[in-house]
Amino acid sequence: MTVSRLLFITGVSSGFGRALAQQALLAGHRVVGTVRSESARQQFAALAPGRAFGRLLDVTDAAAIDALVATVEADIGAIDVLVNNAGYGHEGILEESTLDELRHQFEVNVFGPAALIKAVLPHMRARRRGHILNITSMGGFITLPGIAWYCGSKFALEGISEVLGKEVAPFGIHVIAIAPGSFRTDWAGRSMVRASRSIGDYDALFDPIRSAREEKSGHQLGDPIKAAQAMLQVIDTPNPPTHLLLGSDALQLVRGKLAAMTERIDAWERLSRSTDNAALPAPRCLSRPAPT
Repeated sequence: MTVSRLLFITGVSSGFGRALAQQALLAGHRVVGTVRSESARQQFAALAPGRAFGRLLDVTDAAAIDALVATVEADIGAIDVLVNNAGYGHEGILEESTLDELRHQFEVNVFGPAALIKAVLPHMRARRRGHILNITSMGGFITLPGIAWYCGSKFALEGISEVLGKEVAPFGIHVIAIAPGSFRTDWAGRSMVRASRSIGDYDALFDPIRSAREEKSGHQLGDPIKAAQAMLQVIDTPNPPTHLLLGSDALQLVRGKLAAMTERIDAWERLSRSTDNAALPAPRCLSRPAPT
């Protein structure tokens, strides 16, 4: 039997956030969903009066995050599941993209989720239970030309999620990094910020990539509703995964990346080992128990 929970989901106006909120409400859960406008807040609350709670939030405003989480805990109830979904993609050749664009990409995709985690954790830790789902991307494993700022932010969130999971596991808190492939969301449409082109040397490499992404938008293989159902299944699993790929394209591309990486590690193993001080014993890995 599915246990009714209170989910706190950022960015429920569209995409994965909207799909997950709708499926959670259909499953009998309550949802606090953050949005950026009053009209969106009212529309969300109308989905399920008394169980859908729309709240205005800019995820780059750390003070507002702390205040909102405290208010939700006091007035609505204990947050059982935090879903860091709000984010966007920056597309642009690195040399053509500004450092301000990099900072904003990380403010939304990394610092916002981190602030929400820090606000929610004391409550979950006190209760000795909870789930934190961070929506990353297959772009947190694999890379493509033209999305350096985006991939960098998702690599960062993947790493933060993995470390956090090890830190809070003793408190009964599960942390899952959800890494979708290509889905029919607004990521490659209105939710993507595209840097202007200015350096002709990159035309042959990047112009076909940008054109293909624009043409594919709205026709991707992945179904957001099925992704939402998979996420709900994960929070009902006693031992959820640390990382969960969603979509056959994500599986194929990440497996290919890992296989190629293994080959490169093996090919350069001799040089890697040559940097050890031969007079000292090899250190034990901290993640493994000492031999008895």
